[in-house]
Amino acid sequence: MSIGLIGKKVGMTQLFDENGKVVPVTVIEAGPCPVVQRKTAANDGYEAIQIGFWPQLKAKRVTRPMRGHFEKVKVAPQKRLREFRLESAAPPSYTVGQVLTVALFEVGEKVRVTGTSKGKGFQGGVKRWGYLGGPETHGSMFHRAPGSIGASSFPSRVFKGHHMPGRMGGALTTVKALKVVKVIPEQNLLLVRGAVPGPAGGLLTILKRR
Repeated sequence: MSIGLIGKKVGMTQLFDENGKVVPVTVIEAGPCPVVQRKTAANDGYEAIQIGFWPQLKAKRVTRPMRGHFEKVKVAPQKRLREFRLESAAPPSYTVGQVLTVALFEVGEKVRVTGTSKGKGFQGGVKRWGYLGGPETHGSMFHRAPGSIGASSFPSRVFKGHHMPGRMGGALTTVKALKVVKVIPEQNLLLVRGAVPGPAGGLLTILKRR
């Protein structure tokens, strides 16, 4: 896995490129993320770092085990933690207490953003899977119904995994190859072209492409 940051979706806006063309972008507050733990192949069996995001201001909201975890490395309690796997032969370039910022990213590079999509509750097949539905005319009585979902004589059952109405959204979703349009280190902001999963304020993981 590549290195990355934990961030928060701020919202969407638009910019103009050098040709005057409108570019839709998502604004992400990425980091700063302190390194809370460094795992090594010798001690843990694999190489990885654990980073945090959103300093927890109220100490009473931190459990004793987590409080000890942060005090051991002298890092302020963080609200969110994520682990990033490193290459097996990666040099010890990341140390506990080191703070990772949006300086990791460069304008023009592609990133992969993961978040939880918006939950839309129970939805029918037309909205959830794009069913075409029936004729939208007087007397059809078949506008948005699912219709036939299986064969009659053989195999006389509905195949497992068939697209049906049900709960939509609220799932972990990844969008790949999003181009970094702008980096604002002073405000810890990262602007990427296009949309990312989740609502404004939702937690995101931004990964550099290998």
